[in-house]
Amino acid sequence: MASANAGGAPEMAPPPVPTPRKSVTGTRKAMAVLFLLPALVLLGALVLYPIGYSFFRSFFDDSGDFTAFGNYKTLFTDDSIRTAIKNNAIWVVVAPTVATILGLIFAVLTERVRWGTAFKLVIFMPMAISMLAAGIIFRLVYESDPDRGVANAVMVSVHDTFSESSAFPQAHPSTASPLKNASGGAFITKDPVKAGTPVVLPLTGVPPDQMPDGAKAARPAEADPQQVTGTAWQDFTRGKGRGKANAPDSTEFGYPGIKIEAVKNGEVVASTEAADDGTFALPKEADGAQLRYPGSNFREAYNGIDWLGPTLITPSIIGSYLWMWAGFAMVLIAAGLASVPRELLEAARVDGANEWQVFRRVTVPLLAPVLAVVLVTLMINVLKIFDLVFVIPPGSSKDEANVLAVQLYNSAFLDKDSGVASAIAMLLFLLVIPVMLFNIRRMRREARR
Repeated sequence: MASANAGGAPEMAPPPVPTPRKSVTGTRKAMAVLFLLPALVLLGALVLYPIGYSFFRSFFDDSGDFTAFGNYKTLFTDDSIRTAIKNNAIWVVVAPTVATILGLIFAVLTERVRWGTAFKLVIFMPMAISMLAAGIIFRLVYESDPDRGVANAVMVSVHDTFSESSAFPQAHPSTASPLKNASGGAFITKDPVKAGTPVVLPLTGVPPDQMPDGAKAARPAEADPQQVTGTAWQDFTRGKGRGKANAPDSTEFGYPGIKIEAVKNGEVVASTEAADDGTFALPKEADGAQLRYPGSNFREAYNGIDWLGPTLITPSIIGSYLWMWAGFAMVLIAAGLASVPRELLEAARVDGANEWQVFRRVTVPLLAPVLAVVLVTLMINVLKIFDLVFVIPPGSSKDEANVLAVQLYNSAFLDKDSGVASAIAMLLFLLVIPVMLFNIRRMRREARR
């Protein structure tokens, strides 16, 4: 009870003294540190010590002599390392950005399709494959031979659908042929032809096993005074002394479907295609013209794109990376998309926004934190990309596909230069730090919210 002082005012009771709270573990801080000590030892042995030793070793050459910043100077003067730095910059800018965009598109679209879960499973499935196995798969996918490489098989199929390749890319006249070279890869008769006199247009150079399936035994054309007739055939017979030059016989094959044009004063007045036995006929207008095989008959077959060549090797490897990691981005973004309030989306639609405006002005801003997580995670991942770049490029393109992680391996284990390898390791470490700091700041900002 409060007591009264001399003036009659009551005295207040002193505030209660707070009881000191125990730690969550109910132990002293020293005990907590003792429990954390094994983890701290492992952290120091497996992380801090290698970083410190690499930093120390980067100032010495391969023989152990102190070079100060000599190894760091090599990073920016050696052509292979400079190519690796350039390629790493391409990887950091392109791969995470495209993977995040693809993941966002897949996540949004799978919400609107009936079999969205099955689609997500298919897209995410490549994540179950190791990077080494994916590299082997895409080394086969990018094979230049269309009979082996899936990518070029598709390219050739699409190309041949709109522009059929020639069946006679290696055909050419012999030295005694009545044909001569013309512009654009064409062959033309040396003299004008006449109606009623059969014309011979012999060629050679097509391997027997590459002749069209419909080719039949060549035969001489019949004379017709109202037409220009002739034979287009493979003027070659196996065996010495067999067959007669510039004269078709039954042991030789016609050129089915080969195109023949009649040219007067530089203009085509008539054209036709040879039958399966090589015979052809042109109308009376061809009388007095020169007969020409147009260059389209001998166009080289389209064999696709040189995916593994020096020009496209880095984009090709990035493509294989996207095949694996777009599913990872899609799953994370889809999880964030599931937490987006549907009321906001419906309110935007009620206010008259179309689907593109809802996506661009509502969905994407609400997903910005998730997109940042995906982008930063993939940026850290591509900085240390190794497996795909090590496996996919053939020997002729390895230098053009080089990245810092592969160059670190080459310097340490192939060139036996641990000083340069340590300098590369420190460069990679320095490149990762800004990305990590950005990620930490973002996480703290999210926590304050």
